[in-house]
Amino acid sequence: MSTKTFEDLIKEVHEKGICQECGGCVSFCSSAEFDVIGFKDEYKPPVYINKDKCLECGICYYICPQTHILDDQLNKTYGFTDFSSMPLGNYDDIYSCQATDKEFLEYGTDGGVVNSILYFLIKNKMVEGAVVSKTEAPFSREATFADCKSDLLKASGAKLDITPQLDEIQKFSTYTHSIPELNHYKFKKLAVVGTPCQLYTIACMKDLGVTPSQNIEVCLGLFCYENFFFEKSQIKKFEKDFNINFRDIIKINIKEDVIFTLKDPNVGNRVIHVPFNHLAPYMRPACNACADFTNIYSDISFGGLGSIEKYTTVIPRTKKGKEIFEKALNSGIIKKLDLNEDRKQKMKELIAAFSQNKHNRREKFMKTIEG
Repeated sequence: MSTKTFEDLIKEVHEKGICQECGGCVSFCSSAEFDVIGFKDEYKPPVYINKDKCLECGICYYICPQTHILDDQLNKTYGFTDFSSMPLGNYDDIYSCQATDKEFLEYGTDGGVVNSILYFLIKNKMVEGAVVSKTEAPFSREATFADCKSDLLKASGAKLDITPQLDEIQKFSTYTHSIPELNHYKFKKLAVVGTPCQLYTIACMKDLGVTPSQNIEVCLGLFCYENFFFEKSQIKKFEKDFNINFRDIIKINIKEDVIFTLKDPNVGNRVIHVPFNHLAPYMRPACNACADFTNIYSDISFGGLGSIEKYTTVIPRTKKGKEIFEKALNSGIIKKLDLNEDRKQKMKELIAAFSQNKHNRREKFMKTIEG
């Protein structure tokens, strides 16, 4: 059988509308120095730039999160079987945690735990920095590098000052090109915070030994039901649909639904809950093709779902992830709630329900595009 190439990715992934635009194929192309493929439009799938320079090695095809070529190897490495029997992935225990640092807690999306652990890793020289996403405006994020506490706080994005950004941004996307950002820091020991499709690609890179995967020390995964994308022209419709003024948005959080905290001169702040299905017109279409909710190929997974307000649900997975979590906990930079088995079971059931819903959504979606 001939080696699959980027041409096959175009036919099997791009033309079906399921490219996640993670950037793995662009960043870790064997001929990357010749700009064989790239993003002409950051909101569309990559394209050939210098096709004649392509080595047709197949790396791009292997690491794509939509081809699933390396699933068997990855599942063996991460101890995963299938979503029916393991909706939360492979793990030993589940926790509900909170940052002990007041700033991380104040500026964190949930309990400030991800940034706290990143700061612990940087401070103890276990990594030299982290690739994270920074909020520019509501529904608009970009990848950035953080190697100190102030960088992490700036990237947390819970407090939004969006007036200048709103006037400049023409397209809004919560999905960031974190993987291409790795190319700027090939010689550093890095932590990466990412979505399931991003960390799937990195796991494939590690399995194949693709540079610079050897410099990625730890992968911190975020729960992800879907990401959002819409044009600036859709803002008025969004505001009318949900009675939300973009300029009033202070914070966006995700638990059982999408939670907006808004400025209100009459009552201070007000909170609006919007169900995911009501946001379907603003969802990235490719997210329909993803089945992973809890980020099963990460070292540690994090999310707001299942925990009370100002706490983060934490699922350590790999040996490295468990060691990092225990060290961070013992250092006092984070603390955990004392959960009884009944409470843990309810957390697991809620998260499993979301996981199964996402898996079922993918199954239904793939049938429609495959005929």
